[in-house]
Amino acid sequence: MRDLRVDLDNVWRLATRLNAPDEGGRSIMFIAAHDGAGTSSLAASFALMAAEHAQKSAWLVELDVSRNIVFKAFEAGFGDEVGRPGRAYDASLRQTPFYTLSPSQSGSGEDKLLTVHQISGQKLLVTRFRNDRVAPGVRIRLRAAPGWWQALRKASDWAVVDAPALSRSSAGLAVASEQDGVVLVVEADRTLPREVVALREEIEAVGGKIIGVALNRVRTDARCLARMAG
Repeated sequence: MRDLRVDLDNVWRLATRLNAPDEGGRSIMFIAAHDGAGTSSLAASFALMAAEHAQKSAWLVELDVSRNIVFKAFEAGFGDEVGRPGRAYDASLRQTPFYTLSPSQSGSGEDKLLTVHQISGQKLLVTRFRNDRVAPGVRIRLRAAPGWWQALRKASDWAVVDAPALSRSSAGLAVASEQDGVVLVVEADRTLPREVVALREEIEAVGGKIIGVALNRVRTDARCLARMAG
């Protein structure tokens, strides 16, 4: 993962055009068609920008709950002058979580498996899923949970959602309708136009609102551009 904040001015301007819902902050999701497009780097960098502008806080919510890639990247040192995650706090927000276990681990506190950690020195909180508390053979599925997202908006200025590539997981589709906007991440030298169209159609089919496209790794660098998806 790389710190791309210097390249995200266009994406930031695009996202800040979103109207904040009555219940509080905005929620935006980043998703790509395939792995390797740099979605996690973009989401984490955008979340850092959001935290810099936040009055309350920005939350970076990782949907790839089986791997916790973003949390591990911050643990290892995400970028210059970016702190490490602090102590764990309950991220349930006293709401039904956006995940479910199959079969259920009744009595095991499965609604408390999602934690959030504040990044030292910043108004950024990063989620972590406690896979170590999930029994072998139990599957984790994501689901719609409007109450949780509404509670998150009340608690923060921004929710930035890092979704795994659609070719690997449908996690992003499960929560797309809960977002105020979705940014499609495209690796400029690799992603085919038909793949972008297919990704857009799948997101819109479940009620997601596409607000733009982020072109990553243009001419082998990490420069990002944004444009409205017409």
